[in-house]
Amino acid sequence: MTGVARARFAAVGFVGGVAAGLLVWSTQVERSRRELFSRSPLRRGLETTRLLADYVNWETRPALRRRGQLLLRRMEAHLD
Repeated sequence: MTGVARARFAAVGFVGGVAAGLLVWSTQVERSRRELFSRSPLRRGLETTRLLADYVNWETRPALRRRGQLLLRRMEAHLD
């Protein structure tokens, strides 16, 4: 395989990987949007709980993190 062929192969692989990543990402965003604004209260609650759990894991400020954890526990207890 020549250098040019390898470069083309690498470029095609890179572009294919980006395209696949965008497809997966857009599918996840669409699913989240559909469930977050669903007519079903259970689906809305589950998606909101997932979103809050992501926020709690992401938040670095202790006061906001504790508040998020408190709300998350309440939501999880309510959904059970």
